[in-house]
Parts: sequence; structure tokens; C-alpha cells
Amino acid sequence: MNVIGPQVRRIREKQLLTQDELTARCNLIGFNISRSTLAKIESQVRRVTDYEVALLAEALKIDMPKLFEIT
Repeated sequence: MNVIGPQVRRIREKQLLTQDELTARCNLIGFNISRSTLAKIESQVRRVTDYEVALLAEALKIDMPKLFEIT
């Protein structure tokens, strides 16, 4: 379980990115992640390390605290 999954999905969709597009961005910055792993993160099935949170924020081009906001 993780607390950022729903925010990752919401922000990704707001930016009109597909899961494939976000994973491509992640891969470009050195975060080797598959679309299925991203889907598990977004659905809160997979745990996320602090380092991965930072990389997801970088790939989404947002400040990391945005991933912890409750909407």
C-alpha cells in the first residue's frame, strides 16, 4: 500500500499523459519502471520507496509534496 498512488494518477491524467508516456519519462531519468508497475502504484497495490517518490515527482515535473496532498 502507498499513499501517493491516487495523486500520481490524478496528476498524470491532468497532464494528459498515458501510463506509457509517464513510464517513458521515468525511464529517461533513470527510473526503470514498467507500465504494469505504474498501474500497481496508482492502484495502491505496490509500495513506493522515498527515492521512487522523488523520481515520480521529477518525471511529472512537480514538487514532491504535491504527491502527498489530499484532494
